[in-house]
Amino acid sequence: MAHRNRVTPFGEIVADPARGTMLGNRGVIHDAEGRIRRPWSTTRWICCRLAFKGWWRPVMQPDRWTHLFFLDEAVAIAAGHRPCAECRREAYNAWRAAWARAHGLAAPPLADAMDRVLQAARIDPATRRQRVVLHPAADLPDGAMVALPDDPGGAWLVLGGGLRRWTSSGYAESRPRPSGRVGLLTPLPSVAVLAAGYRPQLHPSVAAVPS
Repeated sequence: MAHRNRVTPFGEIVADPARGTMLGNRGVIHDAEGRIRRPWSTTRWICCRLAFKGWWRPVMQPDRWTHLFFLDEAVAIAAGHRPCAECRREAYNAWRAAWARAHGLAAPPLADAMDRVLQAARIDPATRRQRVVLHPAADLPDGAMVALPDDPGGAWLVLGGGLRRWTSSGYAESRPRPSGRVGLLTPLPSVAVLAAGYRPQLHPSVAAVPS
């Protein structure tokens, strides 16, 4: 039976047998029986490599951080995560540099400063759920993820002039980019980072979907 530790672009934590290509961390959010009890326990939401220096431990270990998994980095960013400074140092530095360009900073920010901004942008305090805002589709950068008015339960990756439908095991059908507004899943500060040149790692299936 699959653990409930797979994260969707909507930020929901679900049970799914597909592991994905990226690992994530929001602190200790499971109990001693391995059940998810809270959506996060820290504002430091990171996106990690699946393997690093041969380190390994069982998932859902009591009192240790909860393993979360994403299809790819675009999904992790949509769910409010950013690159890990330890196992993905090069990506982390690229993210910081793009953040500085996007937000007009003289120097790349430290992790705590970015995490405070991201926490305010990704969570609706009234519902404690992921914040979704309406946004024009035309000016969204590659790597952002959206929900469409005629498919509110689906998530779509913005790529080139079109969209690719997210599924738990890979990207599927494509659609042209709509002309109106869409439900933006990716937090606005992260959209600005993508627009400033950060390129997330995408699942290999995206190359097989005709544009």
